[in-house]
Amino acid sequence: MCLAEAVTSSHGKFHKAYLVLGGDGWRLRDFFVGRQLKELLRLGDSVAVVTLEAFIGLANQGKL
Repeated sequence: MCLAEAVTSSHGKFHKAYLVLGGDGWRLRDFFVGRQLKELLRLGDSVAVVTLEAFIGLANQGKL
């Protein structure tokens, strides 16, 4: 929620925030990176919760 607030209060300086989850041991990984958490917290499109691998892929493609 703080990330969403940071994007909103940046007055256009930031368009999106990323919460990157990496490492082993995530029992609820699908819940955290899926739509369920995003909808539960009402993050909208301002915050993306992604795996480390997905984040690296976005960075490599210049999509951040």
